[in-house]
Amino acid sequence: MNALAATSRNFKQAAKLLGLDSKLEKSLLIPFREIKVECTIPKDDGTLASFVGFRVQHDNARGPMKGGIRYHPEVDPDEVNALAQLMTWKTAVANIPYGGAKGGIGCAPGELSISELERLTRVFTQKIHDLIGIHTDVPAPDMGTNPQTMAWILDEYSKFHGYSPAVVTGKPVDLGGSLGRDAATGRGVLFATQALLEEYGKNISDQHFVIQGFGNVGSWAAKLICELGGKVIAVSDVSGAVKNTKGLDIEKLIKHASENRGVKGFNGGDAFDPNSLLTEDCDVLIPAALGGVINRENANYIRAKFIIEAANHPTDPEADEILSKKGVIILPDILANSGGVTVSYFEWVQNIQGFMWDEEKVNSELKAYMKKGFKDVKEMCGTHNCDLRMGAFTLGVNRVARATVLRGWEA
Repeated sequence: MNALAATSRNFKQAAKLLGLDSKLEKSLLIPFREIKVECTIPKDDGTLASFVGFRVQHDNARGPMKGGIRYHPEVDPDEVNALAQLMTWKTAVANIPYGGAKGGIGCAPGELSISELERLTRVFTQKIHDLIGIHTDVPAPDMGTNPQTMAWILDEYSKFHGYSPAVVTGKPVDLGGSLGRDAATGRGVLFATQALLEEYGKNISDQHFVIQGFGNVGSWAAKLICELGGKVIAVSDVSGAVKNTKGLDIEKLIKHASENRGVKGFNGGDAFDPNSLLTEDCDVLIPAALGGVINRENANYIRAKFIIEAANHPTDPEADEILSKKGVIILPDILANSGGVTVSYFEWVQNIQGFMWDEEKVNSELKAYMKKGFKDVKEMCGTHNCDLRMGAFTLGVNRVARATVLRGWEA
């Protein structure tokens, strides 16, 4: 099931539980604006190359739209659409004053030089600069983009609009980025996991973890889990997979992965087939890579008791049903990985005030937001007698629907 169909299905289920007016339901699903631009750049060898850039701005009832920009060969309009919609519900669940957006350029960043990436980013910004803005739409990094990409967008945007650090988040700290932003999604995953385990009388320190994906989110989550005494027994990324039932030395693994572009070949554990990672025996499974990895083919074989969705829509709705019958507790993506957008919000706030916080304040505010988010979702689960995913969706959809109605959507 593709991302858009899965997200829309969850939305419709939530709308039904909430008893939303059908016209309102339809209006909430349709994106506010979809942008598609052609970006032609001279490559380093003098030839011209054309790429297609997208930005889907889904909803702005609760505030400026917010969402990542990904550079990936398969930036498919449907997926961008689904992720923009997901951002609308995610910002509402986190209770931060944003709507949802998502964008990207269909390109293979690994095959472009730094200067080609810079030219591409600047051309893309020139094409969309009048459609983004501090109070309109605030982009952030995503797959294949990083703080440097944000620095180029900021610079290009500022040529048209004057110095505007708050137009993007996830910037380098030297240009108004927030301390703690790098670790934010992984740290949010940790706080959300803590909140969930506490609910079941458990602690991070007495659990065994398996993590799929060892990029920014996976590696930070692993590091922070280990610091609290949790055992990470298996990890995989695009290069391969490694396990050690006594617990991997995450510090060493992070060093190895950054030096060797992946976890493959790490000598502190045994290599194994990454395809069997999801079905490893563990207490907590954290998918932190791509979407759609837990599906009806493998759901029956998953042995974890808890799944924390650090990636966006890693679990297919069909797998959801199988897992809930097995009694597996899933902490949904729109809650579990909202640490990144929450600290992005803190960065935007700091930029607008022109007053920066220390890292301790960032982390303690993040913890408060994640804990409150979990508590609000649990409340919705009680009200509507549903699982955590529907609790989160009903919470998010309800907040957006209320804002929409209060602003007068029929006028």
